[in-house]
Amino acid sequence: MFEEVKTILSRQLRVAPEKVTLDAHIKRDLHADSLDILQLLMRLEDDYGVVIPDQALAKFETVGDVVSYLDSIEK
Repeated sequence: MFEEVKTILSRQLRVAPEKVTLDAHIKRDLHADSLDILQLLMRLEDDYGVVIPDQALAKFETVGDVVSYLDSIEK
């Protein structure tokens, strides 16, 4: 799951893949703005066929948070 999210984030945010780690802060370390986060949400929903509630999205601070959430809904 991490590798898939890493690929999405590095392409969407135009950052080097090695910068996308589980501990990377999406806004601070990867320099994502509100529009980037909205586009990430739409991409994840499309790719995984899920609807991510706003309250879950609000808790996404690190790449690890996103991966953990996606892992939890796939089980």
